[in-house]
Amino acid sequence: MNLIIWLIVGGLIGWIASLIMRTDAKQGLLLNVVVGIVGALIAGWIISPLVGVPTINQNTFSLGAMGVSLLGAIILLFIVNLLRRGSPR
Repeated sequence: MNLIIWLIVGGLIGWIASLIMRTDAKQGLLLNVVVGIVGALIAGWIISPLVGVPTINQNTFSLGAMGVSLLGAIILLFIVNLLRRGSPR
């Protein structure tokens, strides 16, 4: 059951991050899930030790965990856009 919730929350976080970074038209459901989960991994390595809040990948589904995971997904999309087009937008 945790896997299903993890995929749904990861997809939701990836979708919100794609709306913020204006890449939603280029992404589908699967890519939103990947962006949400990989973004949470990035946040777990970089942001989580700094602020002391776990990510969704650490089986914590709190508002703080979703916020940190969202920030990681935004960072991931920022880096992908920078590499793809040479501009962060």
